[in-house]
Amino acid sequence: MKSRRHAVIRNLIAAGQIFSQQELSKLLAREGIEATQATLSRDLAELGVLKGPSGYQLPGASPTALSTEASLARALRRELVSVDVGGTLVVLKTPIGHGNALAIELDRARLEGVLGTIAGDDTVFLAARSELSARRIAKDLRELADMP
Repeated sequence: MKSRRHAVIRNLIAAGQIFSQQELSKLLAREGIEATQATLSRDLAELGVLKGPSGYQLPGASPTALSTEASLARALRRELVSVDVGGTLVVLKTPIGHGNALAIELDRARLEGVLGTIAGDDTVFLAARSELSARRIAKDLRELADMP
């Protein structure tokens, strides 16, 4: 069982970006493998798996560098709950505890027309240069997040 689980973990990590043991656990369950968090921690350590900005990496694998836009899109799909505009502010809602992570990605993206961001626990305020910029930024963020 352990050798099969290790083989599946290697394949899953090599095939795509996995950022948490919870994600890994769900993917393993789809393969018919149930594993506790403690078991996954031991497995990852035994396999020499490292965790970086691109998620889990197998030893010797070169880290995958995402483009800034791809990284922002991934963060938006994972973190964004809603987008609203009020004047020159774009208000982004996230799950509790995810506001800062999204603000970091927004700052890295250096979106045109953005003056800056302020992050709370579940809210990000994005200050735009104008009301028109705020509406355009909100539209662009919704599109990147695949929101209606």
